[in-house]
Amino acid sequence: MPQSAERVLDHATLFREPEYREMLARKRDTMECPASTEAVAAQSDHTKTWAYREKNLAREAVSINPAKACQPLGAVFAAAGFEKTMSFVHGSQGCVAYYRSHLSRHFKEPASAVSSSMTEDAAVFGGLNNMIDGLANTYALYGPKMIAVSTTCMAEVIGDDLQSFIENARVKGSIPQAFDVPYAHTPAFVGSHVDGYDVMIKGVLEHFWDGQERSPNDKINIVPGFDGFCVGNNRELKRILDLMGVSYTLIQDASDQFDTPSDGSFRMYAGGTTLADTAAALNAKATVSLQHWCSRKTLDYAAEKGQETASFHYPLGVGATDELVMKIAALAGVDIPAALDLERGRLVDAIADSQAYLHGKTYAIYGDPDFVHAVARFVMETGGEPTHCLATNGTKAWEEEMQALLSSSPFGKGAKVWAGKDLWHLRSLLFTEPVDLLVGNSYGKYVSRDTGTPLIRLTFPIFDRHHHHRFPLIGYQGGLNLLRTVLDVIFDKLDRDGDVAGETDISFDLTR
Repeated sequence: MPQSAERVLDHATLFREPEYREMLARKRDTMECPASTEAVAAQSDHTKTWAYREKNLAREAVSINPAKACQPLGAVFAAAGFEKTMSFVHGSQGCVAYYRSHLSRHFKEPASAVSSSMTEDAAVFGGLNNMIDGLANTYALYGPKMIAVSTTCMAEVIGDDLQSFIENARVKGSIPQAFDVPYAHTPAFVGSHVDGYDVMIKGVLEHFWDGQERSPNDKINIVPGFDGFCVGNNRELKRILDLMGVSYTLIQDASDQFDTPSDGSFRMYAGGTTLADTAAALNAKATVSLQHWCSRKTLDYAAEKGQETASFHYPLGVGATDELVMKIAALAGVDIPAALDLERGRLVDAIADSQAYLHGKTYAIYGDPDFVHAVARFVMETGGEPTHCLATNGTKAWEEEMQALLSSSPFGKGAKVWAGKDLWHLRSLLFTEPVDLLVGNSYGKYVSRDTGTPLIRLTFPIFDRHHHHRFPLIGYQGGLNLLRTVLDVIFDKLDRDGDVAGETDISFDLTR
């Protein structure tokens, strides 16, 4: 065998060994009934044509590799941003295992969540007993200060009423009468993770704010939104706000929860917005969201409570950061410090330094609606062209908003917006209308390999690269990280395309 205790191979190299190549070939020939090599090649070539593209784009009955996740994932992430909060998902264990693994694989940190472990009998008779027992176990075993309840498909299909179930659990003594248990209905068969995030944040605020009298103050609430880069971004946001002298509450801060140190102590809970601050956030002057499309219900609720509201589209680059900083300064009644002016100027200078390599580059961008909007705007600031903008969870309203953004710059003139399309659609688009660069998450690597388009990983989930989420993308400093990331991919491709000595290496230079 190729492996031994003294020589342990990574799976990437292990399965290239002769024994495994032979085994896989036998499996293919005897069990998979493969088509001939010629037939496979012919079909593969057909999928690269305009004719196939038109059929593919007309597809409605099935989604193939959608660029989104389901609502409960967003709710679990939202709950992780509050002090000592355990996420309790009312549904099957398998669903919760998916949410936990998705988050832990991206952040490289444990992602705690529990399940009511509904099975066939609960699907028939309802999950009340599962809720009663599950809340009791969660409270006793994990010592949370709050339990945030969300749902999966099973609980939603049979119509379990979370409010009454939680009250029944209190009556049965599973949890103390005054213990905090906010909840949100998050059916996984509609919407996406951004909707689940929104309704869970709203559910938490409703739990603390409903029935309370508001005593307005000058604080600003900030809702970051569903963000796989929250570790770097939230810390950068707090640095900017502290520099400006703004009094604020960051509602749902998961930066410490997903970045715990290795110092000999296990932290099931770390950081997060305190429950006291969450309750007091009712009195804030305004609530500002960094991502409009995953905070619409939350902002509507804040407005109902008498707060000013504002939302942005994931502030990347110069213009978007300008708007965020100016809006917060206006709301808080503070001046923008000279230090931020310097940071802005450095980002502008860096973009100008690299203009020769950025101008005219074409991009395909996919991901959540706010992310696609933000990257397209940044790309146009650098002189790039966002040729394809795709959001599986994008709506008609988002599509119209994107069209307005693209129409505001000559670099967006030839761009196309694809709401509701998936990554198999994107594959067809890249074969028929190729671009220079692909921007999204790890799931794009298959499209990247098929089409030969270099992939820039900038959004959740990123499984096949490590620690990207620890560095900010938002703000002027984040803009420098973003710029460097894009340029590294451009330069790496230049090197790959010119690395054959004596043939393609005429410009394989050190000075660029």
